Amino acid sequence: MSMCPLCNGMKVISPNCGKCNRGMEDKGRLLDYFDDYSAYLDIDGMKLFDGINEDAKKQQCPHVFYCLHCYIEKVVLIQEIEEAYI
Repeated sequence: MSMCPLCNGMKVISPNCGKCNRGMEDKGRLLDYFDDYSAYLDIDGMKLFDGINEDAKKQQCPHVFYCLHCYIEKVVLIQEIEEAYI
């Protein structure tokens, strides 16, 4: 079983905006934006319907990042880690 280091507060990242090159803010999992109840559904099952190829297979967690300066959003795939390494 794997887990996302961002979702679980073990890591913080701030990728640079492609337009202004400033750090972007993590707005959480892409899956949480689908509907009011998606945060309560099975994560691995939801990955099958998120429109991203192989994120479930490659154990990646798609996160939405937002640039406060350019108002741009982008999705970054975060590599999950195995629970045995925690």
